[in-house]
Amino acid sequence: MQNVGQLLATKGRELHSVGPQDSVLRAIEIMATQHVGALLVMDRGALLGVISERDYARKVILKNRSSHDTPVAAIMSSPVITVSLTDSVKHCMELCTRERIRHLPVVEGGKVVGVLSIGDLVKAILQEQSEQIEQLERYIAG
Repeated sequence: MQNVGQLLATKGRELHSVGPQDSVLRAIEIMATQHVGALLVMDRGALLGVISERDYARKVILKNRSSHDTPVAAIMSSPVITVSLTDSVKHCMELCTRERIRHLPVVEGGKVVGVLSIGDLVKAILQEQSEQIEQLERYIAG
């Protein structure tokens, strides 16, 4: 089974973030332009939280708050559940399922080095299963 470091090597380590005092509107604009469902909330390199489309829907829209006037810090999810480069994809899937989260920041040496989404994890698992099926088919045919 693949680990987080191997998955990030193929996926990439691009990070998208906002500051805790940025408006929710700014965060949503970044998510839209970057085609991502969540952003890291960072302050001087420190990971403070995660803001997702789900946070926006539940904590701004449903509560009739202003996207322009509400700071990210008011709706971000915190504390953040993180993983390391050596964690397995299976472990990450278990975390996402148990904690009902869709994004996992990857932290190494106290620094955020990447982010995995539930989609990244599902894709990795499906690829691994496909490779195993192919190997079994070759074994049976051979």
